[in-house]
Amino acid sequence: MRIAWIGKKSPFCGNVTYSREVTNALHREHEVSFLHFAQEESEPENWPNFQEVSLPFIYKSQVYTIPSFKATKLLTDSLREIKPDIVHASLTLSPLDFVLPEICEQLNLPLIATFHTPFAGKGAKFISGTQLLAYQLYAPFLGNYDRVIVFSQIQRELLARLGVKKKKIAVIPNGVDTAKFSPGDSTIKAEFKAERLFVYQGRIAPEKNVESLLRAWKQSQMRTSSKLLIVGDGPLKSSLEPFYGSESGIIWLGFVADEQRRIEILRGADVFILPSLVEGLSLSLLEAMSCGIACLATDVGADGEVLEQGAGVVLNTKTARSQLRTLLPLFQDHPELTTLLGQKARQRVLDRYTLSKNITQLEELYKEVLAQWPVPLGRRA
Repeated sequence: MRIAWIGKKSPFCGNVTYSREVTNALHREHEVSFLHFAQEESEPENWPNFQEVSLPFIYKSQVYTIPSFKATKLLTDSLREIKPDIVHASLTLSPLDFVLPEICEQLNLPLIATFHTPFAGKGAKFISGTQLLAYQLYAPFLGNYDRVIVFSQIQRELLARLGVKKKKIAVIPNGVDTAKFSPGDSTIKAEFKAERLFVYQGRIAPEKNVESLLRAWKQSQMRTSSKLLIVGDGPLKSSLEPFYGSESGIIWLGFVADEQRRIEILRGADVFILPSLVEGLSLSLLEAMSCGIACLATDVGADGEVLEQGAGVVLNTKTARSQLRTLLPLFQDHPELTTLLGQKARQRVLDRYTLSKNITQLEELYKEVLAQWPVPLGRRA
């Protein structure tokens, strides 16, 4: 099958990881072309060697992208030349997302979208007006795609309430390479002189609610042998770091580009904490679970669903700080508890959230859409 994948290659975020892992896996059996916004950075690691098309942009960030005026024509010409069987867009919160259906209709190409935009959770009122606006803005246009992939039934119901037909929404959860993200040896505790190691990994931004974790850690008066690693960068880092530092056992690592280094951190950690106010389905959480460490996350997006029935501890966004003040010392003093939760987390990923299962479901969706599409003979590779 010939697949044209449209997504992000930088800057690093969950959407980038999703595109990299899925296209890597698809490339083993299919012919994949990757169309992405041109990057000025050095070449990221772990990307497959396939045909690429760089689309020009005016601005891009971890959250959204503004393409240049030439991007639409270049995208159209590239798809006409590639002649894919199917187009899959990992939506980048870009104006291009809204014209893609029109372009593919002109070219007689079936079009699938993965909709990543985070949300607050079950039946939820949105915490962030920005997130609500994104859903309201996208819902009328998502109906123009042949299928829209979301990560949970909760998100499917949310889009359906906003007018997207349920038959067009496919639930395919994120998946993790469980061979790569697996329990193993690590020297990270020795490196930071820690007996107990707690980790946050993600953007340092308001929607991630990192300050609740930092305040809870400081108020819990953790032992000096317990350390909290903050892995990531973002707009709030410079304002938070001076007040929550090494004197409290908090170590700021910034963005860690090397994947093997991130795996080593997870393998050496005892507890992973994600106190977000909104999420989709956090790949960072799934990676931590797959490495066999105890996980705490708020019941937002699909994260609470991932940890339900004892696979981890589900926090309430309204009381996350007070809950963490209780739980941090508990997990510090009872290693047997974190060991048990780590085992359950690993098993949950093996049962539900493997990359291989994700790819199988994706291939089945492609075949279903193609079976309903009048593809000219000779196009399929």
